[in-house]
Amino acid sequence: MSGERKGERYFHSVTLDRESCRGCITCVKRCPTEAIRVRDGKARILKERCIDCGECIRVCPHHAKRAITDHLDQWDRFQYKIALPPPSLYGQFHNLDDVDTVLEGLRAMGFDDVFEVSQAAELVSDATRKLMSEGLLPRTVISSACPAVLRLIQVRFPQLLENVLPLHAPVELAARMAKRRAALRTGLSPEKIGAIFITPCPAKVTAAKSPLGSGHSDIDLVVSVSEVYPRLLSAMNRDGASDSSLSHSGRIGIDWGRSGGEAAATLHEKYLAADGIENVIRILEAMEDEKLHGLEFIELNACSAGCVGGVLNIENPYVAATRLKRLGRYRAVSCNHIGDRIPPQAKWDQDLSPRPVMRLDPNPLKAMEMLGQMEEIEKKLYGLDCGSCGAPSCRALAEDIVRGHSTEDACIYVLKDKLELVMERMMSLNLSGSAPRYRQKNREKTDPLKEEKP
Repeated sequence: MSGERKGERYFHSVTLDRESCRGCITCVKRCPTEAIRVRDGKARILKERCIDCGECIRVCPHHAKRAITDHLDQWDRFQYKIALPPPSLYGQFHNLDDVDTVLEGLRAMGFDDVFEVSQAAELVSDATRKLMSEGLLPRTVISSACPAVLRLIQVRFPQLLENVLPLHAPVELAARMAKRRAALRTGLSPEKIGAIFITPCPAKVTAAKSPLGSGHSDIDLVVSVSEVYPRLLSAMNRDGASDSSLSHSGRIGIDWGRSGGEAAATLHEKYLAADGIENVIRILEAMEDEKLHGLEFIELNACSAGCVGGVLNIENPYVAATRLKRLGRYRAVSCNHIGDRIPPQAKWDQDLSPRPVMRLDPNPLKAMEMLGQMEEIEKKLYGLDCGSCGAPSCRALAEDIVRGHSTEDACIYVLKDKLELVMERMMSLNLSGSAPRYRQKNREKTDPLKEEKP
């Protein structure tokens, strides 16, 4: 399995701060893969199911979910440092008229070079158009840009893996191209060159640590937009603008930062773009049920409004998306093209495999038996899906019971019924005449002060 080979530990960016957790079920109800349970008053993340979409970070009212990222002070181990800014970064700044302002700010921060992810995005769009025109892709192609969506397909919709575009996400291609260019310019060995991605979301952190479609990633550090933003904003306010343009991407590349940008770049009319994890699931379910017809390309983003909606960003996603649209208005359509052939570094070198984490048992007969047990248990439950048991639904609780992780008494309504039944029986004993006579008879037998009759 790509990035999850036997013997390797799978990295997760999303983690739980137990001290801050209050045991509410907000995250439990919103997790798209039912990867969270509340046990003993604290949330617990089932790592095998987590896709690092960051939805729990977004909705947690107590800020108990966090994303593990690298930090800028780790760049000291590299002799040459390259910043990889995503197009969504440009939407974080108020009244930004020129992308070069951001790129020059990154140089002023201490980066030796800057390589726009939007440059690579235009190459991926060009490669996608080429593959589609040559008939080398399935009839309906699913974008491979959002790693959270790819993990979701692996876990919940494995039969749709064959529809996924077999090209690397732009950030991975950008890292490979940037490091190769830097090595030619400086003569340094690759290990002395650091490609540092400024990420808007935890899923991209996970993708760099546990790659999809490849055995390794050329991204060396992944730092959050929220960490870089204050330092970058300060650096952007300094004087020292360059006479030459640092930006080498057009409208297509910048539009990748918002929902619909990648799909529109295919230059096909029969496309669909959906954002927000719940909407993504609806589209994948419809595709699985063969309810979507005549579509050539589907762009799916786990975050609302696209990458500008990542939980590690600063700005409101819809405000940021509007800014990106304005920034690209007077730019060239595209500044980067692949030429006659698709570069090998843009293609996957490993296929995606299903992650059957929801399978009840590897043995099909055993799994069918457990499924029958689940259905019987579910019939006993109330079907309210209230979450009071710490599971997202009654069916999930039934699954937990069958797996041995919970009991029927976890359902407060089942427990209430049992307590009421016990109380009814106790009351019936009190109301019947046999109970007092039984107690009196016992007292007569055991009372040591009672005088014996002659």
